[in-house]
Amino acid sequence: MTQLNLDYIKKKRLEMNLSLQDVANKLGFKNASTYLKYENGDYSFKADMLPKLAELYKCKIEDFFTN
Repeated sequence: MTQLNLDYIKKKRLEMNLSLQDVANKLGFKNASTYLKYENGDYSFKADMLPKLAELYKCKIEDFFTN
């Protein structure tokens, strides 16, 4: 089963020099701590979040997944 590569998602955020709050704002969250829970795997990313992340991180949605 294919699953999200949370390490890749965090690495891309850091490479793009974006704060947790920057990404939280892009996804419509008020608090960085909410996004952090997604990035840490406490919450599951929703399908509609992935296109926004891919745009923000300048990558393909497929890049977020591992085999």
